[in-house]
Amino acid sequence: MRARYRAVAGALATAAGVVYCLSSCVGMQLGTPQPFPGSGPGGKPMRTATETAVGMPPAASAPVYPVTARVQVSDSYFGTKVADPYRWLENLDSPAVREWVSRQNALAQPRLQELAARPWLKARLTQLWNYERFDVPVRRAGHYFFLHNDGTQNQSVLFVSDTLDSPGRVLFDPNTVREDATVAVSEFTPDVRGRVVAYAVCDAGTDWQIWRFRSVADGKDLPDTLRFTKFWGVSWARDGSGVYYSRYPALPDGKGDDSGRPAVYFHRLGTAQDDDRLVYEVTNHPTRIPMARVTEDGHYLVVTLVEGYENNGVELLDLRGADAKPQPLFSAWDALYTFIGARGQDLYFQTTRDAPLGRVIAIDAREPNPARTLVPEGATALEEASYVGGRIIARYIEDAHGVARVYERDGRPLGNVTLPGLGRIAGFHGEGAQNETFFSYTDYLTPTKIYRFDVPANEATLWREPRTSASNAQFVTEQVFYPSKDGTRVPMYITHRRDLVRDGNQPFLLYGYGGFDISLTPEYRPQVQAWLEMGGAYAEANLRGGGEYGEKWHKAGTLANKQHVFDDFIAAAEYLIAQHYTRSARLGIHGRSNGGLLVGAVLTQRPQLFGAALPAVGVLDMLRYHTASANARQWSSDFGLSEDPEQFRSLYAYSPVQNVKKGVCYPPTLITTADHDDRVVPWHSYKFAAALQAAQICANPILIRVETRAGHGAGKPVWMQIDDFADQWAFLAKWLQVTAPTAP
Repeated sequence: MRARYRAVAGALATAAGVVYCLSSCVGMQLGTPQPFPGSGPGGKPMRTATETAVGMPPAASAPVYPVTARVQVSDSYFGTKVADPYRWLENLDSPAVREWVSRQNALAQPRLQELAARPWLKARLTQLWNYERFDVPVRRAGHYFFLHNDGTQNQSVLFVSDTLDSPGRVLFDPNTVREDATVAVSEFTPDVRGRVVAYAVCDAGTDWQIWRFRSVADGKDLPDTLRFTKFWGVSWARDGSGVYYSRYPALPDGKGDDSGRPAVYFHRLGTAQDDDRLVYEVTNHPTRIPMARVTEDGHYLVVTLVEGYENNGVELLDLRGADAKPQPLFSAWDALYTFIGARGQDLYFQTTRDAPLGRVIAIDAREPNPARTLVPEGATALEEASYVGGRIIARYIEDAHGVARVYERDGRPLGNVTLPGLGRIAGFHGEGAQNETFFSYTDYLTPTKIYRFDVPANEATLWREPRTSASNAQFVTEQVFYPSKDGTRVPMYITHRRDLVRDGNQPFLLYGYGGFDISLTPEYRPQVQAWLEMGGAYAEANLRGGGEYGEKWHKAGTLANKQHVFDDFIAAAEYLIAQHYTRSARLGIHGRSNGGLLVGAVLTQRPQLFGAALPAVGVLDMLRYHTASANARQWSSDFGLSEDPEQFRSLYAYSPVQNVKKGVCYPPTLITTADHDDRVVPWHSYKFAAALQAAQICANPILIRVETRAGHGAGKPVWMQIDDFADQWAFLAKWLQVTAPTAP
């Protein structure tokens, strides 16, 4: 569940105690948008230098950027008046916004297509993505279910195999659903007997899922379909009769309403979704979301209540009684509690209660108090624990790389899992009764390998290893530690050619995230491989706000401490420059989602420090991010809310949209988003682009690339990812002065 917790959660967007108001009018009743002067000094159009820089032919009378209308709207927050001239860009379906997007794409796309490095990048990215890859298998009753891509497919295919040595057979191929391959398998869950697999498909433009059920024997779908779901998965009844799942309300137009409160339902196979039985709903709180999991013996339904990323509640429902009432297990909302498995009446949880680095506890379902500690808090952060094969397997983050340790059910340590290096590991899922599980390993120079783990023998053996066209002998990854502004020691990985000369002239790409307890551990990415082969070097900073060192590290980068994240990233850039890896003119920065916020914030705080910037699908208007959906409001545990006076002050101090300043020369910036993104809505990027374009006083271009066929990234087909990174990396190459090889 912890992995789901780190997905962008949904919740009811009801903000109690709203204490701000519009000083004008709201929504699209904002008055007539007024044209804004050109983006040069004194409102004059700025043309020639930027046009030349991005390959745009000179035009004597046209401004560089499309004119973005401004409206006379401002909000008053606790006596502070905040203008919001681009509020009209929030109305995503309006003709005016669609026209604005069209004009921005008409400006950006031809210039990106003409960049010198793009042909090589597209060809090489296509080659690098063309390798066979597997996801971690799931075992049920002698069947192995897994996702597989032969290297040429835009979407991975769901397979089933009866033996580990068999190549298996196709259960569902999403590539056959739509010609543009924008339908993907987002999740799958077989029943306990391995006879039926529930699988969720999603369009590339949305987090909304459609669940279907397929017979494993003949590969045919049952008539059942579940809609109005996202993020929370399904859990099978142990007799295979149906699934428990969290469902959002439906709107009159037949779409799901993610501003509403989901509830847990039971769907019995062979019946209509409208007839599903309501099992659990939250009635005493406006913003808490329930998700449910059945224990292995089928006796209990463990209901986890989610609100944010720092604490939660858990209740228990006895499925043996028709009229059973929910029993509170953890109701103080004092820590995180993640259900990992059960044996009889013993329920096992991973928790941060009295353990900021995490521990594993057991409680008796009949007498929840007191809890027993099985795996005590250690010296490193517990990322995820699982109960499989009668043992507890705990994955830790140790100085930003993965470590796995095995414990007996009573907590006695049995040793570490042998790993091939210092990288990222994932998996170790399964059931208490099975004697094997699987996990993956990857690092910056190693594509993902899959291992089978024999639990009784505590032994890992390689199951699948990809072969790629990449040769990595000339590259090396090093880990460094640098001081942040307040002296905090922060780790960073740097990957570069072995013969790197530290003369301050190496083109560098610095990536960061810093939020939601998510740890950045080493991972192979074809796009990073292409950047390295092109002559660049790559750095990844492990900022506060993440989970690298447990809950204290996470909280040190949230709410009023969020500036620490930006300070850590700025310090990473300063370290690379001070240590003569690179210089500002050859240093590019990149981040996605919360990482897009990171790039937007440091871009507005230290614009002269960077040579180019790539804020992708970013959360950029921090005063209004929570108004977009219930999902977005869940982020308030990290960000805070502008309705709170202290949190408003913190948000206003760094919110990228509100901190764009006139009279500043911003570095070349390519903003990327998608008009279908329902996780981080695109108006964040629209507003930021409009503000930067209006404020820019030098020749550095500010472009926005709006994908019109996909969303935040879930389900994005390979061909679309290749196009996206070819544009972004070619933009970097232009401004960091990187020359692409002559042939891929």
